[in-house]
Amino acid sequence: MSKLDEAQLEHLRASLQDLEYGSILITVHDGFITQIDTTEKKRFDRSLSLPKSRRSKENNLCRLDN
Repeated sequence: MSKLDEAQLEHLRASLQDLEYGSILITVHDGFITQIDTTEKKRFDRSLSLPKSRRSKENNLCRLDN
């Protein structure tokens, strides 16, 4: 396997530093990195997006999908 060039290494470092939740896929062809894909996941608390008047009602409901 070949050594990483500085641009690839810097991109990989930046991707790792910026990623909170997700994955990084490194594609290698003939021993050379040809592609780096970053998939980031964002999760949002559903109750925070509801109006205040509905938050307490939503929290008190029984969930049937457990």
